[in-house]
Amino acid sequence: MAGLRVLDLATLFAGPLAATLLGDYGADVVKVEHPRRPDPSRGHGPSKDGIGLWWKLLGRNKRNITLDLSSPGGREVLLRLAAEADVIVENFRPGTLEKWGLGWDELSAANPRLVLARVTGFGQRGPYARRPGFGTLAEAMSGFAAVTGEPDGPPTLPPFGLADSIAALTTAYAVMAALAGRERTGRGQVVDMAIIEPLLTVLGPQPLWYDQLGYVQPRTGNRSTNNAPRNTYRTADGRWVAVSTSAQSIAERVLRLVGRPEFLDEPWFATGAGRARHADELDEAVGGWIARHDRDEVVRAFEEAQAAVAPVYDIRDVLADPQYRALGSITRVEDAELGTLRMQNVPFRLSATPGAIRWAGRPHGADTDAVLSGLGLSRREIARLREEGAL
Repeated sequence: MAGLRVLDLATLFAGPLAATLLGDYGADVVKVEHPRRPDPSRGHGPSKDGIGLWWKLLGRNKRNITLDLSSPGGREVLLRLAAEADVIVENFRPGTLEKWGLGWDELSAANPRLVLARVTGFGQRGPYARRPGFGTLAEAMSGFAAVTGEPDGPPTLPPFGLADSIAALTTAYAVMAALAGRERTGRGQVVDMAIIEPLLTVLGPQPLWYDQLGYVQPRTGNRSTNNAPRNTYRTADGRWVAVSTSAQSIAERVLRLVGRPEFLDEPWFATGAGRARHADELDEAVGGWIARHDRDEVVRAFEEAQAAVAPVYDIRDVLADPQYRALGSITRVEDAELGTLRMQNVPFRLSATPGAIRWAGRPHGADTDAVLSGLGLSRREIARLREEGAL
């Protein structure tokens, strides 16, 4: 994506992460923050020496400028930046850019080839469009929370930005689809991304099930209604492993491994749904065997039996795991503020154009003068905009 110019006007978290993904593969991403109200992600989560660590990840591969879009000077600069950009990513409430004279009509007039990605909780139209929207609301409204948790427990929300992250991946894909369309038509377009929608998609055929059968998926904890055994099990050394038997052959190998081959002769064992109806019996057999062995013994035995198992990791395990090391999933990035940082690498590998992390998130406004000078603004003009509060 070298040569692709992206303006990131968004905050918290789907929009900025979509821009990060584009930057990971070479796009020149300019992050625009308010001069007096930096991106809130700079203050999210733990910090070191007063520097937010989440920002180091979310702000990587971005040049940082400050710009008050609601001011006349800020509007003027944004339109000049838009004239040279390929993509703008924003997540203001619908109508906000229009209020500032920076809506699609103005932006596309400045640059007919521009792609404008609008990422909001509920989309650009509909009765909820102007509501404040966050990933947590999408996790609730999509149906995710309703199927997550134990059967007799409450709906459960994830402890991280699941809906935002899925929306970010989808937005990056949507932007590339829009750019591909531009290659044929010569014109840009608007991407309308509602955070409530991508998570609904990845939840699978629930609408079909209800439409055709009146079936509403219940909460099943770690179990599945489609196969068994499928659960997390505690090992003799107090650790945990996860077992999946989505394939019939794997289920048969697991029950042979744990010394219960008689289950294979049961008529109900022949299908995933049948096994799911007997999950209590299967969990007792598999869980009982696992509870008598240490985690490494369990993993080794499952691997020898060609059965599917994974240790339940925390981040310490991830950093030490040889498979993640072989893939380069965690990489080291040199940072002028904090020294060497370890963070997730680019999310996939391309054989010819692999992508790279060129730098971690930079200080607030660190590149304002350089970016505006590149637009042709003189030092006097930049100083005037700064005095006016536009920068």
